[in-house]
Amino acid sequence: MTQEIPDAETVKAFNAGIVEEFRANGGKVGGQFAESDLLLLTTTGAKSGEQRTSPLAYLTIDGKLIIVGSFAGAPVNPAWVHNLRANPQAHVEVGTESFDVTAHELPPAERDEIFAKVAAAAPGFAEYQNKTSRVIPLFELQRSPAR
Repeated sequence: MTQEIPDAETVKAFNAGIVEEFRANGGKVGGQFAESDLLLLTTTGAKSGEQRTSPLAYLTIDGKLIIVGSFAGAPVNPAWVHNLRANPQAHVEVGTESFDVTAHELPPAERDEIFAKVAAAAPGFAEYQNKTSRVIPLFELQRSPAR
């Protein structure tokens, strides 16, 4: 079963609408994400150096803020994964709060342990993992010390 890679322009337009709604409504959005915990992650483009903002579901697992590079089970990682690997310093908006973070990709053993908890809390992520042959990466976002 081949999974389509989402068109970059379609993803950008979709994300832009969610970002706008999120910021206009204090971190709340409607539609398919109405019941989801969403955050906005702003990364630095690995090649472009430009700021890129992605709306992402997040989970708090064992006191850790976790984001999932699922890309809905596509055969490739979402662009933000590549950006965080190149530059782990990022900015997050959660609700009306905004802060800097350092992203740490979980190593395989910890990823597997945490992914089981992610899948239990949000079964859709297990479905995405089953759709793709790649290992879906998990990142912990750690709040940067205030400057």
